[in-house]
Amino acid sequence: MEKAVKGLEGLCRFLIFAAFMVLMGAVLVQVFARTFLSTAPVWTEELTRFCLIYIGALGAGLALRSGDMVNVDLLCESLPGRGPWILRLLCAGLTVAFAAILLSAAWDYTMIGTRQTAPSLGWRMTWIHATMLVLLVTLILWGALRAFEMLTGRHDGRPIPNSEET
Repeated sequence: MEKAVKGLEGLCRFLIFAAFMVLMGAVLVQVFARTFLSTAPVWTEELTRFCLIYIGALGAGLALRSGDMVNVDLLCESLPGRGPWILRLLCAGLTVAFAAILLSAAWDYTMIGTRQTAPSLGWRMTWIHATMLVLLVTLILWGALRAFEMLTGRHDGRPIPNSEET
């Protein structure tokens, strides 16, 4: 199971990296065109926005997994005993539950995209609206995994230190 989790985490990181590279390319095209050409392509702004949406959708689950999701550590960590651990577990569980509740609405939202196209790129908006599904599925997956690891004693739920920081 650990191999599959590492593979999925690597896939998410790769997709974030790829979206960021496309985003940088689109911005560079826009800057170059505005500086050296008479007109700039209109599709670059739209592509940049789509990349940012996917980066956020994929990155939110990874942030939840590593414990880097924004929270109020001052309150949580000042509690005595197992209080902080219980709150971290409760937050992971509530995130999973809330994301699961929203899945059907996200599916409906994605289906709306089948009838729409992006103005400048001409892409079906299904692929853009699907970011809500990606976001919720990754939150469910990584939140459930976080709770499982906490319940089995594999992790205490505190943020995982970054390898560059240690």
